[in-house]
Amino acid sequence: MLGGLSRRRLRFAGCERPPPATGSRMLDRLPDRDASAAANMATDFLLLQHYPRATHARLRFYGWQRPAATFGYSQPIAWVREQLAGDPPLELIRRPTGGGIVDHRDDWTYALVLPRGHPLADARAADSYAAVHRVLAEVLTGQGVPARLADACPPADAGPGRGPGVCFARAECADVVRADTGAKIAGAAQKRSKHGLLLQGSLWRPHVGPVDRLTWQDAFATRLAALLDREIRDTAFPAEWDEAVNALAENYAAPEWNERR
Repeated sequence: MLGGLSRRRLRFAGCERPPPATGSRMLDRLPDRDASAAANMATDFLLLQHYPRATHARLRFYGWQRPAATFGYSQPIAWVREQLAGDPPLELIRRPTGGGIVDHRDDWTYALVLPRGHPLADARAADSYAAVHRVLAEVLTGQGVPARLADACPPADAGPGRGPGVCFARAECADVVRADTGAKIAGAAQKRSKHGLLLQGSLWRPHVGPVDRLTWQDAFATRLAALLDREIRDTAFPAEWDEAVNALAENYAAPEWNERR
């Protein structure tokens, strides 16, 4: 089940039952891809729930084929549409993670999955969030961006039951902000399951400045591997992965998923 939404049986190699733990200390870096918002959410969900190398951490950077926004698992769709009123039409998809509305028209996006049993996968959400963002801030600082973690927690004003608002409108605790202006650079959302932790992260490119994207990606991946005590391995997506993604993406694009609240 996907949040109460039925989905097709997944049929690619190794998907039905991940292999038992082998003590592997790898961080699998998957190929960069641009896809629809629904396909991106399906890919991240499958990386968490059905990745064949279940003991490996996995990381991917990706883009968006069309102007898109995603919103948190618990956010009411009517309120989300109110916040985006007046914007050009966007591909609007509910994420499997929490968090607020994220405008993906000018961002850099990544997904990190940590297998169950890794210390950060089993840590408190606030601790895993801050650990990854601390690495991100250090990488950006090394590339000339004055970055630090937000250390103030503004009062929640999104309204009862609505959770965080528009992602880059304000910084939450342990988000990455510019040290010179306080503008928010990066935020993330998380989902935990019996398989581990999924963290979906986004950087707002206008607040990053003149940093080369590929250089940033390589440095971030390297520092994450050090944080996780893993060795990076560039690897392809599993066999028949696209078939599984396309099947699940149909559910992410369906009204039953996006308008369920």
